[in-house]
Amino acid sequence: MGKWFPHLYDTVMKPLEKRKFKRIRIKLVEQATGKVMEIGSGTGVNFPYYRNAVSVDAIEPDSVMRERSQKNRAQSPAPIQIWNTDAEQLPFGDDTFDSVVATLVFCTIPNPIKALEEVKRVAKPGAAILLFEHVRVDQPVMEKAQDVLTPLWKHICDGCHLNRDTLASVRQTGIEVNSVESFYKGVFITVSGTWGQAP
Repeated sequence: MGKWFPHLYDTVMKPLEKRKFKRIRIKLVEQATGKVMEIGSGTGVNFPYYRNAVSVDAIEPDSVMRERSQKNRAQSPAPIQIWNTDAEQLPFGDDTFDSVVATLVFCTIPNPIKALEEVKRVAKPGAAILLFEHVRVDQPVMEKAQDVLTPLWKHICDGCHLNRDTLASVRQTGIEVNSVESFYKGVFITVSGTWGQAP
């Protein structure tokens, strides 16, 4: 992780969080039920919204982010355990989780396909896969701008790819996409998906 980004993340994101993202997060995270895994929990912005979860195992490899998440962890309706690990190698057994949540994180994961394969491994058959991500926009001018800006953006913002097509990656790994909602002219999307068939 970059030295400054984890320290300033909440400050930089605050205007967006207050204006729209909070509502998006609440609507998404409240769909997570049972035993939940959150990938890239960051500063714990989602933690207060786990109203229907039995428990949450949160993955966050950055120590500053983990430390800053403790305040939000204390506000969670569900018990939360935070793990220092990467999404590409999860420390859980097969078929463990009823729901998986990831918000604004697949843009930074070095190997998103491997991470999604790990999600499939640890998710129970029929588990809900719930994502909120910024993605590559299907519009020529915007696509070109995202491609041009991504190298600098990655350097400034801890490896964040502006031009990553996360929805295509989800479909590539065989996760069934049940619904997609777009925001800010398609720059941000939520995805509600399912892995496998419930027994």
